[in-house]
Amino acid sequence: MKVLLAGGAGYIGSHTAIEIAKLGHDIVIADDFSNSKPEAINRVRTIIGKDFPFYELDIADKEKLRALFEAEKPEAVIHFAGYKAVGESVAKPIAYYRNNLDTTLTLLEVMKEYDCHNLIFSSSATVYGAPDEVPIKETAVVGRCTNPYGWTKYMIEVILDGAAFADKELSVVLLRYFNPVGAHESGLIGEDPQGIPNNLMPFISQVAIGKRECLSVFGNDYDTKDGTGVRDYIHVVDLANGHACALNYAAAHKGIEVFNLGTSIGYSVLDMVKAFEEANGVKVPYKIVDRRPGDIAECYADATKSRELLGWKANKTLVDMCRDSWNWQSKNPNGYDA
Repeated sequence: MKVLLAGGAGYIGSHTAIEIAKLGHDIVIADDFSNSKPEAINRVRTIIGKDFPFYELDIADKEKLRALFEAEKPEAVIHFAGYKAVGESVAKPIAYYRNNLDTTLTLLEVMKEYDCHNLIFSSSATVYGAPDEVPIKETAVVGRCTNPYGWTKYMIEVILDGAAFADKELSVVLLRYFNPVGAHESGLIGEDPQGIPNNLMPFISQVAIGKRECLSVFGNDYDTKDGTGVRDYIHVVDLANGHACALNYAAAHKGIEVFNLGTSIGYSVLDMVKAFEEANGVKVPYKIVDRRPGDIAECYADATKSRELLGWKANKTLVDMCRDSWNWQSKNPNGYDA
């Protein structure tokens, strides 16, 4: 199957490109590098061991996207093309609504024009907001989002649900990610945040390597075992393999289906700090600061449905996540920049 990875130069997209290429799919990547680097494409080519088409474009640019579809004729699209930082979305809500919704609407319009009927969407556990109970099932209430990033994911899910209802040829798989961490075992690709990291693991890694003085832990007064926020951290390679399983599912089904991708285990911020220190033999100094706007106390998955219908489960351990994150960071102290 020929698969377009929209936003495929980013953290999750680049890892997914490798995993689906290993399975024999032909890949095409499109990205505007608004939250990624060209070097990621070079390194994906190195890992895969062969070339593939790459287009530098904004997915919301309909004419350029049409030209891509005309040339490549993808049979499926994995949609990663969205801004992704919770904290930034609170500060820049209009930019998030504009980018994340526009890319989705343009993709749907162009896919329909070119008879491409399979779409995998990079959604998020943020659509659940503050859950009534954990672990969270796919049937939990959604639309109680606590930040604009989450609202864009929820709105896109609503858009895709309507599109699949109206177009009986369309097959949509919504993948609700929990918290991706880690890196490819080669250390060639990994998470390379621009500016101050918005996510926990790259911040821990940058503190460990001395790039930042200490980790800011946002709140220690949540109703959790140690007062810090609890999340479901999933290795990015496991997450990437979830997309491969979703491609198979989409090709065999019509309509829309939603799956959680997580480990079903909740770890606190301080759990993560301790695990990273023990796995890598480095210290991670931290300080407690005020809660971050839009954050919730606890969020981890029930991934039973993914195991039963997709045949997928997370296999990598917390030690794997910490070790691979440090391997990437220590080999690439400045990320993709030399």
